[in-house]
Amino acid sequence: MAFIADISTGNVNAIYELGVRHALCPNTTIIMSESGGRLHFDLNHISTFQYAHLGDDIGSRESVRARRALEELIKAALESGETDSPVYTYLPGLQRPLMNGERYQQMLEETEFAQEKLSEFLHKGEEAHRNGQHADAVKAYESAAGMKVNDSFIIQRLAIATYKAQSPSALDALIRARVIIDALDPEASNDPETLGIAGAIRKRLWIETEDRAQLDAAIRYYQRGFEIRRDYYNGENLATCLDLRARIQSDPAEEQFDQMSAKKVRQSLVELLTGLIDDPSFGDRSDQKWIYATLSQCSFALGENENGERYAQLFRAENPADWEVRTFAQTKALLERTPTS
Repeated sequence: MAFIADISTGNVNAIYELGVRHALCPNTTIIMSESGGRLHFDLNHISTFQYAHLGDDIGSRESVRARRALEELIKAALESGETDSPVYTYLPGLQRPLMNGERYQQMLEETEFAQEKLSEFLHKGEEAHRNGQHADAVKAYESAAGMKVNDSFIIQRLAIATYKAQSPSALDALIRARVIIDALDPEASNDPETLGIAGAIRKRLWIETEDRAQLDAAIRYYQRGFEIRRDYYNGENLATCLDLRARIQSDPAEEQFDQMSAKKVRQSLVELLTGLIDDPSFGDRSDQKWIYATLSQCSFALGENENGERYAQLFRAENPADWEVRTFAQTKALLERTPTS
């Protein structure tokens, strides 16, 4: 059986699990990573399969190429039997741990059953999230988190569902969500997803409490998320938070700096996203509606209202869910200082 570890985000749990695999098995371990990222820990000497990450999505063409190449790599690893674990490479006399067949079969069946239950909880969570049933999504992700502790993806999804559920109140939900996402240490994280979620929670906490520290933290998270991989979700929210902070600055120079910084970020986003739209593979992307939404918000903020409305229509044409439409309207209203219904 081949084992595949994607270390693109440098998640410490994934690195630890990779180390356990290398200690227990001399071969059929495949490491993969985003080509634009850096290798974490001392992994530069280990052969790594790389793929191209195109912004917030992996394009269809790259997905097909990477899948075929990965299939060939798995087949070769299974057939060759060559040692790929650095543990067994540097300790060639080391013997792999053994387990009797009956116990192995029992553990295999238990693992398969647990994996099926975990997949069921994750599926329920994603379906509830898509339908805007965030309280149900929280229950599903909590069940998944109980089965797989400290999993980054589950923690991220649980944090999102928790603050969107707004139960028992919006503020209480945000405080709970902040505790959840803080388990991934956003202050030190280089994962744009973790940073984006942490930024969203802090931004909403500032809206609820007007605590300046929450807004400053949101800007810090969004800025790092944008700088790491030009992630447009982080970029748009960074610009929004900079504008919001400019409005409460007591120093005119600081106010002007935040305003100009927000403008520069939006100009960079427009250049980045229009380039994605012009790319022949744009039609294969799964995040088209969010690219349109981001371009719309940026265009309106830059005073390009005609483009803003054009991209807003393209966003609506993608049939977004009700909660997605509300999110779009709330962001626009936040910048316009007008209430949303």
